[in-house]
Amino acid sequence: MVSEGFRKQLEGYGLTTAEILYRLPDHPVLLQTYVWQDGAHAFYPDHTHPMDTAHIILEGEMTLTCGGSTKTYTAGERPPDVPAGAVHSARMGPGRCRYLIGEK
Repeated sequence: MVSEGFRKQLEGYGLTTAEILYRLPDHPVLLQTYVWQDGAHAFYPDHTHPMDTAHIILEGEMTLTCGGSTKTYTAGERPPDVPAGAVHSARMGPGRCRYLIGEK
C-alpha cells in the first residue's frame, strides 16, 4: 500500500524543481531560483534564511508573517522581499500553493 504523502507527491504536491543561475560568469555571488509547491494548509513556523529571499505566487495563496505584519498573497502577487536573517513564517491556503523563489 502507498502512503498518503507519497500519493500526494505523485499528484504534484511538494515536488520541487530547481534552476540555479549565476549572476555573472565566474562570479562568486550566486542567484538561485526555483519553483516550490506545498499542499493545502502547509505551514512553516518562524524561521530565517542566510540570504535575501523573494517570492512570486504562481497558484493558490500564501499568508506571510514578517516584521510584525501578516498579509495573504494570491496568484500573480509578489510579497515584499524577506531580508537575510529576518524571522518570518508562512501558511498556505486551502488549496495547493506554487511559488517562484529567488535567493541571493
